[in-house]
Amino acid sequence: MLRHVPRIEDPRALVGTETRDDAAVYRLSDTEAVVETVDFFTPVVDDPYWFGRIAAANALSDVWAMGARPLFALNLVCWPVAKLPMEMLGEVLRGGAESARLAGAPVLGGHSIDDPEPKFGMAVTGVVHPDRVLRNVGARAGDVLLLTKPLGSGIATTAIKAEKASAALVDRVIEVMSALNRAAGEVLAASGAVHALTDVTGFGLLGHGWEMAEGSGVTLRLRAEAIPVLPGVRELAAQDVVPGGSRANLRWIQPNVLLADGLHPTTAIVLADAQTNGGLLAAVDRARAGAVLEALRAAGVAAVDIGEVVAGEPPRIEVL
Repeated sequence: MLRHVPRIEDPRALVGTETRDDAAVYRLSDTEAVVETVDFFTPVVDDPYWFGRIAAANALSDVWAMGARPLFALNLVCWPVAKLPMEMLGEVLRGGAESARLAGAPVLGGHSIDDPEPKFGMAVTGVVHPDRVLRNVGARAGDVLLLTKPLGSGIATTAIKAEKASAALVDRVIEVMSALNRAAGEVLAASGAVHALTDVTGFGLLGHGWEMAEGSGVTLRLRAEAIPVLPGVRELAAQDVVPGGSRANLRWIQPNVLLADGLHPTTAIVLADAQTNGGLLAAVDRARAGAVLEALRAAGVAAVDIGEVVAGEPPRIEVL
């Protein structure tokens, strides 16, 4: 569809649509560039406050995925005024405001419409030095791949809607989805060791990993046993409790993925699972990866080494 969007030739436009990156970046001066992103969606959990927290955290994540710092946010609200109470919307906005407060990015306004289906999110503005923008391309052979959150939120939220999720899984997936990527983003940006960075959201680990591999002209080699997955998600996947978006992801990415023999039957769909405010995926210089991993863990981020970048033509993803 992007072929219908004119290509921007402005030299100040540092990041646009060419590589399907996480946010747009526009140079203001030699020392400052503005980062802009927007994201909103329908409820993924029943509690309106936590829906607001999660949706806002998801929107803010794109700024950290660019190596940037969020400045402020604007709310985006679609609400069925005649069907759902305004008090419930108030809870959604309260949750969003709390995520913004934790991010250090105040909510300065927004826009709302009457809509048959509730939706909430934010437009977020951030800032970064033009020479320090981190993109989803640039991974180099030899890099170590770090992931900062477990997978499985798409399957877990589908199980919640189907009333098949345990209370423990509900609590855990809300905790993971609402957790800001602030600490992870700040550590990775400050390290100077990151060659490529993206957050794992709607296209799943395989989809966003493929964007990194294709854009960088490399192969991502993942170790399946090293990739963290929310407890109970594999069992749900085995019962076919899987969102349609995750299935679509797997169909799209399958031609570019090589799966080793002997993998667990649910591995492919779990790795393709559509995430909400998933973790950051970073390609990090091998010589400094250990120090970066230690710094992430010291900051309270449960990051793990899930694989490596290798030379590959054509680019692809290998799952061992």
